[in-house]
Amino acid sequence: MTEDVLKIAGKEFRSRLIVGTGKYRSFQEMARAHEASGAEVVTVAVRRVNLTDRNKESMLDYIDRGKYFILPNTAGCTTADEAIRAAKLAREVGLSNWVKLEVIGDSKTLFPDNFELVKATEILVREGFVVLPYTNDDLIAARRLVDAGAAAVMPLGAPIGSGLGVQNRANISILTEMITDVPIILDAGVGTASDAAVAMELGADAVLMNTGIAAAEQPVLMAEAMKHAVIAGRQAYLAGRMPKKLYATASSPLEGTVR
Repeated sequence: MTEDVLKIAGKEFRSRLIVGTGKYRSFQEMARAHEASGAEVVTVAVRRVNLTDRNKESMLDYIDRGKYFILPNTAGCTTADEAIRAAKLAREVGLSNWVKLEVIGDSKTLFPDNFELVKATEILVREGFVVLPYTNDDLIAARRLVDAGAAAVMPLGAPIGSGLGVQNRANISILTEMITDVPIILDAGVGTASDAAVAMELGADAVLMNTGIAAAEQPVLMAEAMKHAVIAGRQAYLAGRMPKKLYATASSPLEGTVR
């Protein structure tokens, strides 16, 4: 397992858990949860963070840039143009040329607009960005994004912030089997540790979560639980589970001499 690293656009990460920065009770609690999660990548919403006025407190003050890789995201954007502007702003202020690309198509479900998403991906890739798009758990949409130059595909497990866990296991399994050129990172819907383990057992290369940790009664403890769940799920996937059977099979031999 020591050589089992997550590779995205040529960059290697030891942790397969990516965490967010929203909904914590305080920046201090957020920092403690990040530490407990063991994550190396932290995603930050460009539109919800102070990027320019250094006289005001910012969540960026509580993220150790030497320890965590910051992944800007375009949360709240509803068109390709908005998302492209947000990504460029993040790059201009020195955050990163990587972007978790979100283009939301519906305000109630927060489902992505895949048409605008593909458009934004194509443009940003041409302009030198490493693009990780948040999308539906749809194989065809994923293929279009890979063709557009996405460095990873991030299908939802359930609606953002719902905590419902992976609702369509078949689709996630199909994606992890059929999309092999880039990592599949499950994004959205994780509510507890078992949800993260399921995602990894289905073959996801990593899991991104925010609310599942931040909205827990004890976020720091939940962050640690998520760390272990992602590791356990990955190990179970690599180990290969036993076949499912309708009837019982004795776990001990029925024949032989007892001594």
